[in-house]
Amino acid sequence: MGLAEDEKRALINYKLEKAKEIFAETPILIENKLWRTAANRLYYACFYAVSALLLQYGHSAHTHVGTKILFGKHFVLTNIVSKEQNKLYEKLFDLRQKGDYDDWVTIEKDDVMPLIEPAQKFIETIEKLILDI
Repeated sequence: MGLAEDEKRALINYKLEKAKEIFAETPILIENKLWRTAANRLYYACFYAVSALLLQYGHSAHTHVGTKILFGKHFVLTNIVSKEQNKLYEKLFDLRQKGDYDDWVTIEKDDVMPLIEPAQKFIETIEKLILDI
């Protein structure tokens, strides 16, 4: 059984707010040179935005990989979201995976800093897609 429309809207809004809140954590992490954690938070900020978008359109995944696949299928292949933005999302996914699970991987300033502005634009794009409905 699915969510009632008001519950669905509340959950979408919650996920969007969570995306923005997590993104807002990154300057503190960067200031403290916590590059691995900053990469993690950038990914999760985008992940929650994508999760909200999928929910808006009636899609739901139970894994991060499933979320990535559904996003590609329903929003990238249909040209609703650009391939460049999808590449960013995949890069953040890969960087987070390596940072969280691979031994001896070092994430540095040069890995994180170029991703901040694109991640912010990514979240804004996703939010606009949700709010324009």
